[in-house]
Amino acid sequence: MSDVTRTIFLEGGDEQLELQQYRLRIVDDEGQEGRVVTCESAVASIGSSPDNTLMLEDPAVSRVHATIDVDASGYLLKDQDSKNGIFINGIRVREAFLEDKTELQLGNTTVRFELTDEKTEVHFSGRERFGNLLGKSREMREIFAILERVSPTDATVLIEGESGTGKELAAEAIHEHSDRSDGPLVVLDCSAIPSDLIESELFGHVKGAFTGATGSRKGAFESARGGTLFLDELGELSGELQPKLLRALEKGQIKPVGSNQTIDTDVRIIAATNRNLLHEVREQNFREDLYYRFAVIRVQLPPLRNRPEDIPLLVEHFLSAANERTGRDDIDVSYKTMEKLKRHRWPGNVRELKNFIDRAVLLTQGDNIETRFLTPDEPASASAPEALEDSTLPLVDTALEENIPFKDAKNRLVEEFEKEYWSRLLERTGGNVSKAARIAGVHRKSVEYILKKLDLTRKDLGVD
Repeated sequence: MSDVTRTIFLEGGDEQLELQQYRLRIVDDEGQEGRVVTCESAVASIGSSPDNTLMLEDPAVSRVHATIDVDASGYLLKDQDSKNGIFINGIRVREAFLEDKTELQLGNTTVRFELTDEKTEVHFSGRERFGNLLGKSREMREIFAILERVSPTDATVLIEGESGTGKELAAEAIHEHSDRSDGPLVVLDCSAIPSDLIESELFGHVKGAFTGATGSRKGAFESARGGTLFLDELGELSGELQPKLLRALEKGQIKPVGSNQTIDTDVRIIAATNRNLLHEVREQNFREDLYYRFAVIRVQLPPLRNRPEDIPLLVEHFLSAANERTGRDDIDVSYKTMEKLKRHRWPGNVRELKNFIDRAVLLTQGDNIETRFLTPDEPASASAPEALEDSTLPLVDTALEENIPFKDAKNRLVEEFEKEYWSRLLERTGGNVSKAARIAGVHRKSVEYILKKLDLTRKDLGVD
């Protein structure tokens, strides 16, 4: 057993890992010390994506290039199928235990692994689920341990992670395990509400506050009184509204649009985003003071490709539900198929895995699901140039010819995409908004806002 890590087994199957903290330091070509991060978790990641523990701005580095997994044996470096590999002392390695001052070559960047004198404790839940979140990997059990301790409090929680990793499920589980579980859970999707309406949606408005305000209306803060307010896609919040939200959080009071009267709030705040908000702060897209108001407890949900050991558990859960819905109990997964599923990259994460199981159960002719119902890892890669040539580039040409500013051209492109996407999806569902919302993975209320924003009606969609 390593002298820098020690595992303690607790009651109920819980574990506690005592580990020596370490730093990952970028070293430049002249050997000078550069940017550094201190790692206190059992798993850290290095790559070009802002979601990594250490982000490298290096085109030769993969999105998730490597991970460092800490257990009783030490600090295990793992190559995550990177395009250019990892080199230590000029030798390419797939896995290696790290020692103090080991230097790693990733792409064109050198990173030094440094042990510190500080100790930290990492807890792992002995359970394989928290609410409707499932997982037996160390990453998920570490998250479960955090959520189990945090949920009964009123602490603000920021949940980060890629689309489809289960951020809303985490928020629901926190609410269900809190002292506010008897109160409402109000969900507000910041990305789906027009910027001119979101202040009213958050704080409410009084009659006559703006054109169309024919009566007073409670906002999300008031609707969630005594319960939890879940702000989904927080990273999409406009810069103009960020200071107003900050004041509401600091003072515990809100002021409805058009009113001079303040109202005391009584809510627990949970927020989620598929962006790395700390990176957005560095890019000056998100207020630093507001970020720290939300990041009291910060939870990063890992992508499914980083925890393949959870796939059998998830498949069993989704397969049982799909069998029950279809009235079958004979469909199973072979060992060979399961191994293929564990190797799949799952760009859509857990949501994609669930959709695959549902589709495979419906379409299979035998008693085993087949991987032929899988979508390719990168379904848009081959057709992307053609798609750009057919649709995007003419718009770019027009924008340049008409001297349209970048921001306006971008907004026009996004609006055209949204209109095309929702028009086709609602045609597919026969105008069923609830079904369209389920397919798109957003809330029904969000779809209603989008349709209103795009001025799409059932008549426009050709739906009777």
